[in-house]
Amino acid sequence: MKTSIATVCLSGTLADKLRACAAAGFDGIEIFEPDLVAAPESPSELRASAERLGLSIDLYQPMRDVEGVDEPAFLEVLRRAEAKFALMRELGVETVLCCSNVGTATIDDDDVSASQLRRLGDLAARYRVRIAYEALAWGRFVDDYRRAWRIVQLADHPAVGVCIDSFHILSRGHDPAAIEQIPGEKIFFLQLADAPTLSMDVLSWSRHHRLFPGEGSFDLVDLMTHVVRAGYTGPWSLEVFNDTFRQTDAKRTAVHARRSLRHLEDAVARRLGDDAPGGLALLTDTTPPVEIDFVEIKAEDASAVEALLAQAGFTSRGRHRTKPVTLWTSGRARVVLNEQHARGLAPHIAAIGVAVQDAEALTRRADELATPRAYRRTYAAEQPLDAAVAPDGTELYWADATAGEPAWVGEFEHGASAVSGAVEGVDHVSLTLPWQVIEESVLFYRSVLGLRVTGTTDVPGPQGLMRSRVMSSADRAVRLPLNVAPPMTVERGHAVGLAQHVAFACGDVRALAAAAAARGLEFLRMPDNYYDDLAARFDLSPERVQELRSLRLAYDRDDDAEYLHCYTRTVGEVFLEFVERRGGYDGFGAGAAPVRLAAQGAMTASAGSVRS
Repeated sequence: MKTSIATVCLSGTLADKLRACAAAGFDGIEIFEPDLVAAPESPSELRASAERLGLSIDLYQPMRDVEGVDEPAFLEVLRRAEAKFALMRELGVETVLCCSNVGTATIDDDDVSASQLRRLGDLAARYRVRIAYEALAWGRFVDDYRRAWRIVQLADHPAVGVCIDSFHILSRGHDPAAIEQIPGEKIFFLQLADAPTLSMDVLSWSRHHRLFPGEGSFDLVDLMTHVVRAGYTGPWSLEVFNDTFRQTDAKRTAVHARRSLRHLEDAVARRLGDDAPGGLALLTDTTPPVEIDFVEIKAEDASAVEALLAQAGFTSRGRHRTKPVTLWTSGRARVVLNEQHARGLAPHIAAIGVAVQDAEALTRRADELATPRAYRRTYAAEQPLDAAVAPDGTELYWADATAGEPAWVGEFEHGASAVSGAVEGVDHVSLTLPWQVIEESVLFYRSVLGLRVTGTTDVPGPQGLMRSRVMSSADRAVRLPLNVAPPMTVERGHAVGLAQHVAFACGDVRALAAAAAARGLEFLRMPDNYYDDLAARFDLSPERVQELRSLRLAYDRDDDAEYLHCYTRTVGEVFLEFVERRGGYDGFGAGAAPVRLAAQGAMTASAGSVRS
């Protein structure tokens, strides 16, 4: 499979983009005309640079408004086209993208458009150039790839074919099955983009909200099976207009983009099965993790977190034999407190460990996806754990699942023996991410771990609207809500002022809350208005509401399923939550989230005023 990417996907100068694409492993590029116009290098110099970097220039784009016009306007199209074709020869590119007319079309007649494309093809052939005709989703008359193909058939010229663009097809809800009716040799180019489901005009949707494959809601795997069955053998090229990607580091975005194509290639090969062509490669097969193995909280001084865990009934299992790291457990919940290399750091979630069926297979898959690897010194008597670095800097570790405690637990000494407690395991780990890495993070957890987006929620808070995307395994053994921090809370690429948290699963959260309070744990106080609202929304008895209020429990219900939960105070950048799910409840108590954010903000402000 040959890969390509449009320069419009990346930030920086055209020279920067070429270097980033080559470093990420792309085979070729599409040159976006505004990038060329702004470049100080000549076309021949850019051609030489691409050749030195091992990149082919696969497409020049776009040429707009070339058909469906009157004769005087078309003569101007031919004049403009000849200049572009001469430029393409200097660049060394053989294919130009010609979009269906948006701005100047006056004639809604397929025969006229075909005749004009045929004449344009005659001119292109003199320069050994091909025309890839694309139906824009907002084209004035031609906005469907099937009509574009009919026009190309009528043009009947060897230098005129179609460009298949996933956004223009799927954003309009067109059925991609008819792609198989187009001979592969007449599909001159393929452009891929994913996108979220949005309700807005299609032009704005396209210009600002496209995503890389695997990050949105389009069924690109289905579209690509039709493209492959049609016999297309050209580049799989990414054309993603996205405001975020055009602001972030070009090298990082290029690697992110290449990972998305590798993941799509694997999914298409699996869908096609024995019919997959030899050029499509599979990733190493893995299954999603079976549980969260541990959560690591890192800080210069973790004593405040230790106090919370002790009050919640966790057992101190001792200190690591070679590092300033301690382990606290309850049931299958394991929390590692790391004070190594943590000068000046407030408590925060630094790493997550997951248990998997085949750790070696996951390591191979991570390498095939070019994920950055995490490194920690491991001595001979210690269990090595492979790890990758998520886009927000959180380290992700994995090890083979075990029925009992994992072997690495034995590296902690001079602690108490494991005892059962009210906490049974980790329910979920909620991470707060800078806005610029959320799409990359979704792809990371989807492609590496096999998690899926199982929910999206908008939560209003004192600092702005927070959007939460939940990544989960199918059996919900692993749940990772990814919360997008409002831009005002991001400094130097990191979310600040918004806490992350670990939620622990309990068989009886009321008993835990009562016992923890007796040990001195002060849970976050929810306002009286919240409990009055619960009574109204769920028709709870006064006795039930009073019990929730006295234990500082939050509550949610979905049909017959219930969710009871409570929060600790925030320590540094992290707090703890204790949850009880009843009747198959699958959410996260979203109704309490804005109340919790406001209560945490009030507590922080109160603490600050006391210190001052």
